[in-house]
Amino acid sequence: MLNFTIDENKKTNFPHYWETCVGSCHAYTALREDYRKQLIKVHKELGFKYVRFHGIFDDEMSVCVENFDFNGKSQGITYNFINIDKIFDFLLTIGMKPFIELSFMPTCLASGKNRIFPYGGNNTMPKTDAMWEELISRFISHLIERYGKEEVESWFFEVWNEPNLPLFFAGNQKDYFHLYQITALAIRKIDSKIKIGGPATSFNSWILEMITFCENNHVPLDFITTHHYPTDDPLWQSGLGIEEFFKNSDQEKTDYHCGILKEMTTKTRQQAKSYPLYYTEWNVSAMVGDQIHDEPYAAAMVAKTLADNDGLVEGYSFFTFTDIFEEQYQKPGVFHGGYGLQTVQGIEKPVYRIFEIYHQLGMQRLKVIDKNQGTAEVLAVQKQKDLQVLVYNHNVPSGKIASEKVVINIAKKKKYKAILQRIDQNHANSFGKWQEIGKPEYLKQAEVDELRKSSELQDQEIEIGKGQIVLEMPPHSCAFTTIHNYFA
Repeated sequence: MLNFTIDENKKTNFPHYWETCVGSCHAYTALREDYRKQLIKVHKELGFKYVRFHGIFDDEMSVCVENFDFNGKSQGITYNFINIDKIFDFLLTIGMKPFIELSFMPTCLASGKNRIFPYGGNNTMPKTDAMWEELISRFISHLIERYGKEEVESWFFEVWNEPNLPLFFAGNQKDYFHLYQITALAIRKIDSKIKIGGPATSFNSWILEMITFCENNHVPLDFITTHHYPTDDPLWQSGLGIEEFFKNSDQEKTDYHCGILKEMTTKTRQQAKSYPLYYTEWNVSAMVGDQIHDEPYAAAMVAKTLADNDGLVEGYSFFTFTDIFEEQYQKPGVFHGGYGLQTVQGIEKPVYRIFEIYHQLGMQRLKVIDKNQGTAEVLAVQKQKDLQVLVYNHNVPSGKIASEKVVINIAKKKKYKAILQRIDQNHANSFGKWQEIGKPEYLKQAEVDELRKSSELQDQEIEIGKGQIVLEMPPHSCAFTTIHNYFA
């Protein structure tokens, strides 16, 4: 049995930092009707304010195209922001904003022919600085003219995506810092108040180097961005560069321990100094096809991670809100281990429901006294007159975990009726229901409706007395208790 005590007299602010932004696949998917319906849903139900995607300058977006005559002679470049406008117009219409990742390189500007993913993002540097600066200048000027200076100044502009990975960027650190510099200066010439940052690296990388470069060279830097996943742990702990690591170590080693994301975030927070810190990608695993994305496991890990990283970051963008995702082509099937909170069909996974619970939470966190060594933990929050208590029982896939009896001591020993919502193998688990109905690869509408119904949080009325909330917590489960008018 694990005992916890809520100290109602010790409160701290609890901003919903995880709602700042959410990730998605490449920009062109934001023109799809199903993508838009799912984004509207997560904005309304989960509170996400910004959305980030790769490839806003990809050839499929028709942003920058070189024209040729019948003899193959160049007739110059045409700039066309109509597809970007359609996306941004939509975001503003539904009450969201773009967190703009400036990538990848349009073919007509690219110094090389490297193309990544089925949608063909080019990961090379520009042929010349001037050509890239021209694109950036035209783009920013167009945005200000269309949306207004004040609106655009409320957006975020991030240079590139994971430039420390050869897959995403063909250059080295020096190349990236140069690209960042010319981009930031081009933007600043047009509007000194637009927010720009980076380095948008994987593995919590290049933070100190980025700050040193910008400060020494008087380059604008308004915020720091980076990415991480728990499966990054072996590389992160090694202290090596990515090429060194994969050359000299066991690439198959993916073990990590519980709480690793908090350790990563804490160190990065220290490195980022006083700069605002945004994680613009994270998830419970970096591997598409890892089934834990679809299972209640993901909900329990997200519950712990969001509680752990409170106070360390300004934004923490889950990657992604949907399995409409084409980096390795659109994966077949319903539950295929995709990154999304929802399947391609819009079916909410267990992890969707923990974000729904977190969205319900108030803005005052209460201290929880915990002297236990078990796998269950407790988050307590005051929302106006209500007491909200979230319990999660989590460990990493390789760690030991068992059911835990959890006792939470509260100050008032009156009898209360409370509402309990659960996420586990038997509750809010559309993945389990899909397995139960035979794992169909293609769904009829009736099956979609059935799976969505099975994913819903169910209210169970419980009685609380003697100043204790007592819960049985299965492995990889969450339980959310609300005592209405507790502080009345």
